[in-house]
Amino acid sequence: MELRTLFAAGLMLALPICAADKPAKPGKWVKMFNGKSLDGWKANENPQAWTVVKEDGKAAIKTSGFRSHLFWMTEECENCEFKADFKVMDGSNSGMYFRTAFGPGFPKGYEAQVNATHRDPVKTGSLYNFHKNLESPTKPGEWGTQWIIAEGNHIIIKSVVKGVEKVITDFVDEKNTFMKGYLALQGHDPNSTTYYRNLMFRKLPAKK
Repeated sequence: MELRTLFAAGLMLALPICAADKPAKPGKWVKMFNGKSLDGWKANENPQAWTVVKEDGKAAIKTSGFRSHLFWMTEECENCEFKADFKVMDGSNSGMYFRTAFGPGFPKGYEAQVNATHRDPVKTGSLYNFHKNLESPTKPGEWGTQWIIAEGNHIIIKSVVKGVEKVITDFVDEKNTFMKGYLALQGHDPNSTTYYRNLMFRKLPAKK
């Protein structure tokens, strides 16, 4: 069922998808995952938590078996959009981080929660620690899309499930808590399994 590509041991920085001296132009979507390897990504710990697999016939990034956070090191987000298809399994917990700092443990940054049935009541679409959603838009094992828009201190998190788009979080952070940092995926704990595919980044112009 799965064609595993083992992530190289050690916390290595893979080759970037885009040259570091050629940042994305505002308004242009950039593919973050090439469907073959974890080039451009780096784990903060337990890199064995991350593999490239075939899931439901398409390439995906799988996290399972360890706590770990996988950072996209190609470009940081200041004003940006970040979206991905996800499938979170029963009892599992994950998240999509943005404007986050690379470091060990649970990183400092914003997290758009990914959780359908984990014991944590904060479900998919929440802006963790800032805005709670208590009802998951997807069932465990069901594919959905999470779409994050960060412009200045205005954060929007949308879900798209079976073609239906819904805004779950629309929040203004008056404290400007996190204004720039990396994008990352979360492997929350050893008992959580989550899949991601079609990961996309779009740089937005500076908010006036």
